[in-house]
Amino acid sequence: LKQVFNKDKTFRPKRKFEPGTQRFELHKRAQASLNSGVDLKAAVQLPSGEDQNDWVAVHVVDFFNRINLIYGTICEFCTERTCPVMSGGPKYEYRWQDDMKYKKPTALPAPQYMNLLMDWIEVQINNEDIFPTNVGKCEEEVL
Repeated sequence: LKQVFNKDKTFRPKRKFEPGTQRFELHKRAQASLNSGVDLKAAVQLPSGEDQNDWVAVHVVDFFNRINLIYGTICEFCTERTCPVMSGGPKYEYRWQDDMKYKKPTALPAPQYMNLLMDWIEVQINNEDIFPTNVGKCEEEVL
């Protein structure tokens, strides 16, 4: 289990919401609805009076945290030797491009692709211009 929580491998610390903030309250509401056995369609509907961008941001961060945990539990079984290609079955191969190190779509082993993807997502989530944490920041600034 120690391997699952090794930051140098794949696990990243859970992104947290500041208690007392609007996003924290939205996160609590989302968690409560997901754990209550209610209809998922109703669970993801925008609560009355809440900002749609904040609601989406909370769900994006929660989704990232969940995927991160799931991937952390399987990463030891998917090595560069056992998973030499990042694929979605026999018909689909995913290639990495970031316009920095990988200027063209590049085939990578699945673990390397996933590490780059998780790093990229984490940078996006931590970017205040995309996911502002200040309540009341104008949405037009983000767009």
